[in-house]
Amino acid sequence: MNEKIFMSLFANSRLARSYPLQDAAPRVRVNGDAGMSDNFDATNWKLQVVRNIGDTIYITMDEIKALPKTDIIFDFKCIEGWSQVTHWGGVTFADFAKKYGLSNETSKKYAGLITPDKGYYVGIDMASMLHPQTILCYEMNGKPLPLNNGYPLRLIIPVKYGIKHLKRIGSLFFSNERPPDYWYEQGYDYYSGL
Repeated sequence: MNEKIFMSLFANSRLARSYPLQDAAPRVRVNGDAGMSDNFDATNWKLQVVRNIGDTIYITMDEIKALPKTDIIFDFKCIEGWSQVTHWGGVTFADFAKKYGLSNETSKKYAGLITPDKGYYVGIDMASMLHPQTILCYEMNGKPLPLNNGYPLRLIIPVKYGIKHLKRIGSLFFSNERPPDYWYEQGYDYYSGL
């Protein structure tokens, strides 16, 4: 029901409020560690994009960083009741999808994202993934993401609560059915929109 209500109001022109750089917190709060196993080795990391079963492309961080960079400073909101103005940098998911020819995939209703250890996973409605402020993020406060905030790549999606901002993306896939979602399975709202 929440998803139906939010989607009736949703528009790409409805942007999360942005803030001046000086308002960004110098120490960014960490919102959980699910999917952030200690034995992660970033040396061989590549983003796995599953276009279809048996059709996966692997994209390096250098390839992601070659795309136009977008910075966003917004009020990150957690379902625990706290919020913090934070500064993130990366590539918009829309630019990424265009570069890698994912128009068939983004015509589906949902995207699913999973950490490399498969310990954390989210399902995101495609309208929110393609929102102009949604980024595949590799920087925090102008520096590479720290390990505890999702190094090497995380999702920043200002139109959602923090439970949808998956840290340390390992793989990405597309579906017309709702992908599994870690916190939805714990009783939280699937849509988790703001």
